[in-house]
Amino acid sequence: MRHVAVIDVGKTNAKLALVEEGSLREITVVTRPNTVRTGPPYPHFDLAGHWDFFLHHLRAFHVEGGVDAISVTTHGASAVLLDARGNLATPMLDYEHPGPAALAADYDALRPDFAETGSPRLSMGLNLGAQLHWLMATQPGLRENLAHIVTYPQYWGWRLTGQMACDECSLGAHTDLWNPWLGRFSTLVDRLGLSGKMAPPRRPDALLGHLRPDLATLTGLSRHTPVSVGIHDSNASLYPYLLGRSGAFSVVSTGTWVICMALGGAQIAPDPSRDVLLNVSAKGQPVPSARFMGGREYDLIAKGDTTPPTDADRAAVLARGVMILPAVDPDNGPFQRRQMAWTTDPETPGQRLLALSWYLALMTRTCLDLTGARGPVIVEGPFARNANYLNMLAVQSPDGAETAASATGTSTGAALLCLGSSPPPATRPAPLPQDRAALRAYAARWILQAKL
Repeated sequence: MRHVAVIDVGKTNAKLALVEEGSLREITVVTRPNTVRTGPPYPHFDLAGHWDFFLHHLRAFHVEGGVDAISVTTHGASAVLLDARGNLATPMLDYEHPGPAALAADYDALRPDFAETGSPRLSMGLNLGAQLHWLMATQPGLRENLAHIVTYPQYWGWRLTGQMACDECSLGAHTDLWNPWLGRFSTLVDRLGLSGKMAPPRRPDALLGHLRPDLATLTGLSRHTPVSVGIHDSNASLYPYLLGRSGAFSVVSTGTWVICMALGGAQIAPDPSRDVLLNVSAKGQPVPSARFMGGREYDLIAKGDTTPPTDADRAAVLARGVMILPAVDPDNGPFQRRQMAWTTDPETPGQRLLALSWYLALMTRTCLDLTGARGPVIVEGPFARNANYLNMLAVQSPDGAETAASATGTSTGAALLCLGSSPPPATRPAPLPQDRAALRAYAARWILQAKL
């Protein structure tokens, strides 16, 4: 039995998981907060702290169960800029920093059309191209010092192997830097003066290299330990089902972001104004996708409360029509620049959390419809453990909803980059609730009011 150690960096937490071949079970998962350092020179991520954490636990994982391969998955909208010696040319910018907005007009004059990239114009630094443009314009000496740009999963691959790459999934995640139709860099790379500095694009399941000898000595792993190229996190959630499913289906990757990806769906004209875009799968395919910041919205409304809704709360929410209308976070998603509103104030914490779960499910269904999704809906990540969310999503999905059996879908998908012959992970059907007619009526009212 082989074990894959997966570096998994989400916007909220950095994780290391040990995944078992065959069962695809996460034997061990350890986490640390992905805290943003305030600066100087601007808000940036704690790459040094993450590195020490990963090395410590790689050593511990190898002692406990053995590590036979390493894979990496991270959030998108991120790259690391390196100098000629492979050190940081500048700290890794937090994509939620508003700095790039100050040069938005200049950047808009450079960026390619949506028809070329499938990448909508997004706020802050959510377009990686906007980050690079802002950094070059505002950080003295950076352009002269910059030698290499690697997308974020491949930064960790570089540290582990000494080999550089970008993965096609990360490049295809609303960066403005990739043409998904032709499978090559977009015209923006030349316009930014970055030709020759972007690391070469590779498939996520390719072998990046083997563990550096000094790290093998430090961790106890074999110096022949293979390291995959690595993958963007929502595409890691999609990957197991690309390997093992046929026909139409969709995958909903949940976490800080909720990303809805449709395979084999209806033909659509993507609407970039509603955060509909094209992702690029691990097989290089353009995938219609839509998203909103659902995990962040949950935190904003829940404020740490975990009060379980009672049957009385459920009856009251349905009878009184207690709803959240979009959007809790108006900077992204299908209802941008719309301000959240309660139709009726909740009377208990349970009512508030129930209405929140149903709001998130209805936002998810809106995103699925915008991508032309057909077939069953597979939910990955923390929302797969929210029964009220699943109730509403299931009654609104004609072919049903399913949940992944694994705790961390991104880690499973990333591990499969090294275990391509393993069977796809198991799923469970989300049961339809007894009051499904009432939930459908509630959803119909929400949809009507959300469109106003």
